[in-house]
Amino acid sequence: MEQRPKVGIVGAGAMGTLFGFHLAQTCDVTMLDANIATIAAIEHKGLAVNDQAPRRVSVARRAAELYGSQILFLFVKAVDTLGALRPFAGELDPVTPIVSLQNGVGNEDAIRTALGGAVPIILGITTESAVTTAPGIVHTSGRGNTVVGSASPSASRTVAEVLTASGLQAAVAYDIRPHLWGKLVANCAINALSAILDCDAGVIPKDANAAHLAEALADEAAAVAAAMKINLPFVNPWQYVTDVIAVGADARSSMAFDLASGHPSEIDHINGAVVAFGRRVGVPTPYNDAMVRLVKSKQALLDLRRQA
Repeated sequence: MEQRPKVGIVGAGAMGTLFGFHLAQTCDVTMLDANIATIAAIEHKGLAVNDQAPRRVSVARRAAELYGSQILFLFVKAVDTLGALRPFAGELDPVTPIVSLQNGVGNEDAIRTALGGAVPIILGITTESAVTTAPGIVHTSGRGNTVVGSASPSASRTVAEVLTASGLQAAVAYDIRPHLWGKLVANCAINALSAILDCDAGVIPKDANAAHLAEALADEAAAVAAAMKINLPFVNPWQYVTDVIAVGADARSSMAFDLASGHPSEIDHINGAVVAFGRRVGVPTPYNDAMVRLVKSKQALLDLRRQA
C-alpha cells in the first residue's frame, strides 16, 4: 500500500481549510493556526466544504508538530509570513518544499529570511475562492485553477501531482512570475477597493465610478509589470479582472475582513508593492499610491474607534 504524503498546512483560514479538505482525501494533513478556537473546532468536527461530509485531519498547537511534513503549505497573510515560519528554522527536512499561494509579492523573500536561502520554495497562484462560514467550514461557489513553479521543476511537479490527486486542478509553469503578477493585477484592482467600499467584489464592475478606479489600478500594475519585462498571461488587464470577479462575485476581499477585524492588512504587499516596483522602474502609480494611503487611513481610524 502506497504511503500517504505528510502535508502540513500553516493557516486554517478560508483557503487553508479549502485546500486542507481536498488534500485530506489523499494525504495525512496536519493543520496549524494561531487561533486556538479554530484549531479546537477543526479537531472536533474536521474540515468541510459546502454540503460535503467533513474530513478529519490532525491539528497542531505547536510548530514542532509539523517538522516531519513532506510538503508545507503556507496560507497565512503575507504580513504574518515571517512570524509563522521562524519556529521552523533549521527544523524541516532540507528537501521539504514550502508552498506559498499567498496574495501579493515579496513572500519568497520573507520565507528565505525565516528559513534560509537554500530552502526549496514553490510559489504559485490559485483562482480557488472560499468564504469561511464557521471555523473549519467554508463555502465555495465554483472550481478554480492553481499554477505553481520554482527553480526546481521536479519539486513543482510533485506539488502539482499531490494537488491533482486530491481533486484540485493544478499545473506547473516554467516561469511563475507572469502568473504572480497577473494575480497581483487582479488583487490591486479588487481587494483594497472592496475593503474601502465595504462591498462584494461583484459590485465593482457594476458601478461606473468603482469600475473606473479598478481599471486604472489594474492598468498601472500591468504597466509596471511591462516595464519589468514580465509578460502577463493576458492582453487586457481589465477584462482579466472582470473574469476573476465573475468567479467570486459574492465574496468580499480578505482585506475587507482585515479592516473589520483589526488584523494588519496586506496593502503593502499588493498595491504597495506596485508602488514600490513602479518607483524602481520609473512608472507612475498615482491610483495605487492613493489606495495605499486610503486603506492605511481607514485602518488607523478604525483602530482608534476600537480603542475608544
